[in-house]
Amino acid sequence: MTRTIARESSADWVLCPGCHVPVYGKRLHRNARVCPECQVHLPLTAEQRLTQLADDGRYELLPIDVTGNDPLRFTDTVPYSVRLDRARRQTGLNEAVLCARAFIGGSPVVMAVMDFRFLGGSLGTAVGELITVAAETALVERTPLLIVTASGGARMQEGALSLMQMAKTSAALGELDRAGILTIALITDPTFGGVAASFATLTDVIVAEPRARLGFAGRRVIEQTIHQQLPPEFQTAEFLLDRGFIDMIVERRRLRLALGRLLRVGAGSRQPTEPEMVDPVIRSHQQLSEQDPWRSVGEARDIQRPTTLDYLSMIFEDFLELHGDRISGECPAVVGGLAWLDDRPVMVIGQQKGHDSTELIRRNFGMPRPAGYRKAARLMRLAEKLGVPVVTLVDTPGAYPGADAEEQGQAVAIAENLRLMAALTIPVVSVVIGEGGSGGALGLAVANQVLIFASAVYSVISPEGCAAIVWKDPARAPEAARALGLDARTLLRLGVVDGVIPEPAGGTGADRLLAADRLGAALRHSLYGLSRLSRAELGVDRRARFRQFGSAVTIEAELRTMSEEAI
Repeated sequence: MTRTIARESSADWVLCPGCHVPVYGKRLHRNARVCPECQVHLPLTAEQRLTQLADDGRYELLPIDVTGNDPLRFTDTVPYSVRLDRARRQTGLNEAVLCARAFIGGSPVVMAVMDFRFLGGSLGTAVGELITVAAETALVERTPLLIVTASGGARMQEGALSLMQMAKTSAALGELDRAGILTIALITDPTFGGVAASFATLTDVIVAEPRARLGFAGRRVIEQTIHQQLPPEFQTAEFLLDRGFIDMIVERRRLRLALGRLLRVGAGSRQPTEPEMVDPVIRSHQQLSEQDPWRSVGEARDIQRPTTLDYLSMIFEDFLELHGDRISGECPAVVGGLAWLDDRPVMVIGQQKGHDSTELIRRNFGMPRPAGYRKAARLMRLAEKLGVPVVTLVDTPGAYPGADAEEQGQAVAIAENLRLMAALTIPVVSVVIGEGGSGGALGLAVANQVLIFASAVYSVISPEGCAAIVWKDPARAPEAARALGLDARTLLRLGVVDGVIPEPAGGTGADRLLAADRLGAALRHSLYGLSRLSRAELGVDRRARFRQFGSAVTIEAELRTMSEEAI
């Protein structure tokens, strides 16, 4: 089929449903149907959506001949068959979704775009079949899938058959997960019921338009059931972002750019460029001068040291932050998302502190709650699915020790991360950029290569905590720091870290650009070396690295056996 360019007609004037101000139709059209007065995002037809998102407005409809029918001969005030015919005449569509191939930001994508005008975008057998075929097309062509949702839920006129579409479409997305194919949902207003409880929330990345509503039960149903007045922002994209259920909110005019950046990662990477042959990392503790460990603690905690977000802006390109653990919340103490390191896509995850009191408080001083570790786990699973390396930047006094964190399963969240990271079959490089505090740091540091900046620290407990427990005197923290062996030189001698990144004179905060250059060079060198291992070898290498601590047993023979079998 040839690519199609959809055309729309604009009324002379449109009354904005948000601010009730009349807007000239052509102006509204030029503004992507976003009210220029109040920024309310007005509904789009499926054709309008395809035209706005596809490069040059061009797309190719998939040759799928599916038409809904009336399996139950359902009749309310009018027969269901009459409703179907009326919807087809009014919309010009056969069903409530259009499926097409297109390019967004130069990357290919299969799109399934719902249209609320067609019986409220309800999920019937034909809609379920169309979305499933779109997913199967993406599977065969190994192309990312984008689903744009707009629905009131399952189509009641088709009874339990419509309910079955929730399982059918969910299974189709599961096949894409197993095949390592990126899936994205764009949530538009409204998205409810069976659509929200199936394919709309099962994709790798969930993007939403501002104020778009997403939920299982509608607001009116909930209020009638619990007899309570819900807050105005309930079920909006902003409400859901704060609670960890969606990744990002993107204004309509920026959607093509944001989706293009995601799809670029889903399309894969070129062969990574070989870095300079000189290893920028110090690998022998004998090359390091001794430094007072207590002084290292002070330097590691220096508020002027670059944070994870600082390094993301200086080293990586096109960072796209992803939010939420999809379970319980969003933790600002952990930031993560997809980015590019030269010509290599990577998943970067790190603890985030800040440079002033306001930021430190908002980020909980870099102490993650369980949602932070679960968010990190979700992003690492996505990296595993896409075959993308993981880079973690560690900088935390430790996991948050509050009562609410315990109630939400802090220990379980960290333990799950340890097991997950040990089993990943992608390159993982962790760098302690400041404080490496106890299990809260290790929860992001089970890696093939663990590096540390020269003045950073990594310890089982803080010196103050150790002094209070062992000597019953927090004032003996300097003595505890020396006893704990938490400095970079000692950690390298013990093999806890694999290398030390030299710091600029005065520390990383004194020359951030030079510190970033050295960190970037260390990451490039480590990732290139790990890229020569197979996925199976990467997992064995990581387990062997941690198996050695406290044991005379080595697993080098297992690695050699696997290499021989591969040959």
